[in-house]
Amino acid sequence: MSAWKALSGELDPDVRTFAERLRLVIDRSGLGVAAVAERTGHARADWDAYANAARPVPRSAVVALSDVTGADLGPLTAHWEHADRAWKRLLRERAVPEAPEAGAGAAVRERGPAPEDAPADRADPGGPAVPATSADPAAPVVPAVQTAPAAPADAADAADRTMRIRPVPPAPAAGPSAARAPRRASPLLYVAGIVGAALVVIAAVLLVDLGGTGKAPAAAPPPPATTTAPTPGPSLPEGVRCTGADCGGLDPEDMGCGGPLATTVARARVGTALVEVRHSEACAAAWARISGGAPGDEVSVQAGTAVRVAYVLADGDGGAYTAMIPVPSGGAARACAALTGGEDGCTGG
Repeated sequence: MSAWKALSGELDPDVRTFAERLRLVIDRSGLGVAAVAERTGHARADWDAYANAARPVPRSAVVALSDVTGADLGPLTAHWEHADRAWKRLLRERAVPEAPEAGAGAAVRERGPAPEDAPADRADPGGPAVPATSADPAAPVVPAVQTAPAAPADAADAADRTMRIRPVPPAPAAGPSAARAPRRASPLLYVAGIVGAALVVIAAVLLVDLGGTGKAPAAAPPPPATTTAPTPGPSLPEGVRCTGADCGGLDPEDMGCGGPLATTVARARVGTALVEVRHSEACAAAWARISGGAPGDEVSVQAGTAVRVAYVLADGDGGAYTAMIPVPSGGAARACAALTGGEDGCTGG
C-alpha cells in the first residue's frame, strides 16, 4: 500500500473522487507508481500529479492504466469524464477577461445625445439670420399705389397731383406662390374635369356592354379554424413526485419511486456483499443498491456517461443506495461495487 499525500480539502468533489479511484486502482494492482509509469509510457512525475489531483489526466493515461492493471475501464472512464468536466470548468473560471478601462465609458456618457426639443432646421449660430415672413401665400395680390409728395394746396396743383398718381406693378412673391398659375387658367381646369368625368361614364358603359357586372368579386370565406385539444400528460401514481429526466440525481425513496413501485432487474455478488440494479417503471429511472457491505464500500450505477455513486456509512446496517439516473428500462443501467477489502465487480459480467 502506497503512502499517499492527503488531498486538498478545496478540490472539486468529482476531481477528488477520481483521484481516490486512481489511487485505489494502483494500490490493488500491487505495481506501485514507478511500475505503472514504466508500463504506461507516462512519466513518474505525471502519475504523482495525477494521483494528487494536481493536473488533469488525459484519457490515454486512463486507458493505459486499465490495460496494465486489469481494472474495469467502464467505471474508471465514467469517473474520469466527470473529473475532466470539472477541470475544464475550473480552467474557464480562471481565464477571466480584463475589465474595460473606466475612461472609455465615461467619455461616451459625458457627450450624450442632442436635446429632443432642439429644432431640426435650426440655423448655425455663426451664420446669417434668416428673416421670417408672415405673408400668407394664398392672400390676393393688391397692387401698390405710389403717391407723389404733397404740393401747395391750390386747385391747379391738386389737379396736377391727381394726374401724377400711377399704378405700381406688384412685386413677385417668394416661395411657392410665385409658381401659381394666373386666374385665367381656372376655366381650363373646369373643362379638364368635365372631360375626365365623361371618360369615366363611357368606360362604365363599355364594361356593361361587354358583360361586366361592375361589381368586385366576392371574397372567398375563410376556412373554419380548427382547435387542437391539448394532449394530457401521463398521470403519476399517488405519492410519485417525478418521472424521467426530472428524477435525475434525486433520492428514489424521497420521490416515491421505491418500495412496491421498484423491481430488481439485475444483481451480482461481490465478495460478501450483494449489489443490485433497481428500476421504477413509474418514474422511468434506475439506481444501484448494496447490502451486506462494510463501512467505506462504494456502490455506483452507470447508464451511458451518467454515473451516481454512494458509500456505506459507518453507522449504517451495511447497506446503501445511489441517486437515480433516468432510463426507459432497467436493462440500460449497470451497478458496480468496490469493497474496502479489494474486491470489485459489476452486474452483467
